[in-house]
Amino acid sequence: MSTVQEIEAAIERLSPGEFLALVGRLRAKHAEAWDRQIEQDSASGTLDFLVREVDAEIAEGKTRPTDELCDNR
Repeated sequence: MSTVQEIEAAIERLSPGEFLALVGRLRAKHAEAWDRQIEQDSASGTLDFLVREVDAEIAEGKTRPTDELCDNR
């Protein structure tokens, strides 16, 4: 298949089971791509602003320890 339209047409011809299998594979590929992007952004410093925000919230007493929020019994 060489075009999006051909791929979409082929998808329309899939059985329900084949369609669900394809969706599962596409979701897995999307998750892998997302993980790679997060790793790249983290390594490049793009996400450093989030760490600074968390540090500021901790310093201002705006956070609670996780064990206070979760029932770990």
